[in-house]
Amino acid sequence: MKTIIVDDERLARKELISMLGHYDFVEIVDECANVDEALISIRENSPDLVFLDIQMPEKTGFELLEELENMPQVIFVTAYDEYAIKAFEVNALDYILKPVDPKRLEKIMLKLEEMDSSEKKIPTSKLGYQDQIFIKDGDNCWFVKLGDIRLFESVGNYVKVYFNDNKPMLLRSLNKIEERLDEKEFFRVNRKHIVNMTWIEKVDNWFSGGLKLTLRNGEEVEVSRRQAQKFRENRSL
Repeated sequence: MKTIIVDDERLARKELISMLGHYDFVEIVDECANVDEALISIRENSPDLVFLDIQMPEKTGFELLEELENMPQVIFVTAYDEYAIKAFEVNALDYILKPVDPKRLEKIMLKLEEMDSSEKKIPTSKLGYQDQIFIKDGDNCWFVKLGDIRLFESVGNYVKVYFNDNKPMLLRSLNKIEERLDEKEFFRVNRKHIVNMTWIEKVDNWFSGGLKLTLRNGEEVEVSRRQAQKFRENRSL
């Protein structure tokens, strides 16, 4: 498992590298002292796993995640107290408090080692249901599996992301998001919306040759006349 350690404290990096030496399946491919170094290293090495400090000079670990297009597994190594860390402990995200407790590290590493190798992602140019994205909206942070996102909605310079009961705003254009998604899984139904195809429960004919989609939670989205035929073709694949 190719691994990168990102921490501005040199001694903290060395200590973690030493502790990870007990795990044969871990290959440390780089260590980085700041976000800029980490961005370059992650793009060059395509790691499976990143141990990431949160509070670093100039840019935080969260800001690093916001700039990544392909998300590796991330384990935060942080001095934040346990109650603060709960605010962003979701899904596959995990964390270790400083100073690193070897037993806590062992528990996490054993979980990673047990991952079925057949489930490891093969990098692709498009993102699909099993990929994750990182979203930060104010003080709230999420790692979200794309399969759990039912809808993207353009709102000015932002995109509202619908998953569970959450609707955080992402500073990105809908066009940019569309470029990264697999069209067979996420379809641009009109100028303002991209829909997760697995969330569609019902399709009805609508005005002027368009369609109306009803999602599993009851939400309704219109497919423009321009996109309706393309949508039908996509559904038949």
